[in-house]
This record gives sequence, C-alpha cells and structure tokens, in this order.
Amino acid sequence: MTELFLGVDVGSVSTNIVMINNKNELLEKKYVRTMGNPIKVLTKAMKEIGNKYNDNQIKGVGTTGSGRNLANIILGADIIKNEITAHAIAGINFTPEVRTILEIGGQDSKIILIENGIITDFAMNTVCAAGTGSFLDRQSQRLGIEIQEFGDLAIKSDNPVRIAGRCAVFAESDMIHKQQLGHNQEDIINGLCEALVRNYLNNLAKSKKINKTILFQGGVAANKGIRKAFEKYLGEEIHIPEYYDVMGSIGAAILAKEKFKKTKTTNFRGFDATNVEYKVRGFECNDCPNMCEVVEIIADDKILARWQDKCGKYSNYINSDDNLA
Repeated sequence: MTELFLGVDVGSVSTNIVMINNKNELLEKKYVRTMGNPIKVLTKAMKEIGNKYNDNQIKGVGTTGSGRNLANIILGADIIKNEITAHAIAGINFTPEVRTILEIGGQDSKIILIENGIITDFAMNTVCAAGTGSFLDRQSQRLGIEIQEFGDLAIKSDNPVRIAGRCAVFAESDMIHKQQLGHNQEDIINGLCEALVRNYLNNLAKSKKINKTILFQGGVAANKGIRKAFEKYLGEEIHIPEYYDVMGSIGAAILAKEKFKKTKTTNFRGFDATNVEYKVRGFECNDCPNMCEVVEIIADDKILARWQDKCGKYSNYINSDDNLA
C-alpha cells in the first residue's frame, strides 16, 4: 500500500491542503479561500479527499500557517511548524540550490535566506498591508478589473507610474490622483506592482543580502507584474516553483514524512474526524497584566484545546471529562 502524507496550511486568506507520496510527488492539491471560516473550509476539503482515500493510507500529517494549531486539533498532526520552516523545506526540496525565498501571501509576506540548505536569516511582515496580496486585491477592485488580469496588464506597460508604496492608504490615494491626471490603466497597474516590490525590499529585505538562486512563492507569485518588478529592482532572474501557491503545505507534508520515517506512527484522527461539529470561542484572561486573549476549540460540549496564553495556564490544559465552564 502506498504511504501518503498530508500537508495543511491554514492561513487568513487561503487554506491549502496537499498530499504527497514517499517521493515527494504531489498527488492531491486543494487551494481554497478561508473566507473567515477555517473550520468549515478545512473539514469540507478533507471530506472531499476522504472520498478518494482511506485512513490507513495516511501515514503522517503536518500543519502550518496561522491556523496550524486549529488544524492539529481537528486532524491530529504529527508535526506543527511555522511558515518560515515549511516554505524553506519545500523550496529546498524543489530547488536544492536556492539561496533566497521571497514569499508574498494574502495577509503577510516573508523573506528567507538559505546557505547550504540551512536557514540563516528571515523576516516576516504581518502589519503593513502595502506589502501583501490583499493590497493588490483591493486596488484591482477599485480599478474594476479581475485580480487574475492584473499581472498581464502590468507587463504591457512601457512607462510605469511611480506610486507611493510605503503605506497602503497613501498608495491608494496616490493611485487615485494618478488616475485623475489621465495616466493609462496599464501604467498605473505596473506602478502598483513596483510600489509593492519597493515596499517589500525597503522594509522586509532591508540590509539583507539577496543571493541567487531566488524563488518566489505564495499566491502573489502568479502575478507577472510583481515578478517583473522584482527582476527589475534586483537585477536577477526570479524562479517560480510549479506549485508556488501551496509551498507551505508541501513543506509541512515533507516534514510529516520525515517524522514518520523515525516514529513509524501517526496521530492522524481519520477522515471521520471532519464529521464532528467544532466551535471556536475566545475569552480574555485577567489573571495578570498580559491580559491574553485565549482561544479554545470545542466539540461535543467538551473543550479540546486552548492556546495563545503566554504563561501556558490554559494551553497546557486539555479538557476530557469536565463540562464547559
């Protein structure tokens, strides 16, 4: 029987699930919008996969992304890793000579520097929208075009308009001003792409040495205008992996496979676990000045797990018998 491994990347914008075999070959890929409901999206996607495979085939599960703990509770993960590690593992797997990974998702962006297959430095932006895919989504809506057309229009431009890109609010105001001056759409779109790239390089990649080979990962890698802008400002070729949009989940699956090699066991709860009705709620702990906002996941009127408390008072506690407080 073929041994299969699941990788799950739950983010604020998209939830990505992949299945690989022992050779790291991609057998299944799901890229779906999270739409503010990660539990519903994750369980629906897993049910679809469960219609094609059985529990015994799954030998390992890895989770990553901002919702990795949530995915772990629902699925039973063997390894839970941050996005930096997951993206680096996937990049190295497909391109062993990679030195720099540029990753731009819907709500955050990352840069990862690698030497001899080892992460030597990284940075992550989760604050400024001007360096993320949500910035482009918003501007495409304002311009009245589909985001899928954004990159194709950008590369048609011969004279990009310079748009202030240090802040999403200023960039939007500047774009409107350029429209009012009569600049054509292609030049404005190209200007927006270059503004995002300048923001990325001047903030996230500031003072970091970007060496080739350079990989561009994340959903925004589909945008030809962003790739063109990176090549313009870096003066280097930008490589885009075949599965650029699910590299985080691929990395998680590879890590799960490596874990299985050592343990020969898995925590996978089975596809039927997605039939349970899960709920998430939060509360603020006032026991100390940290005032942590604790998140808990509930099923069948039982608390399965809690996290986000700095001291571990709640995250180290799993309710198996008590009723909800």
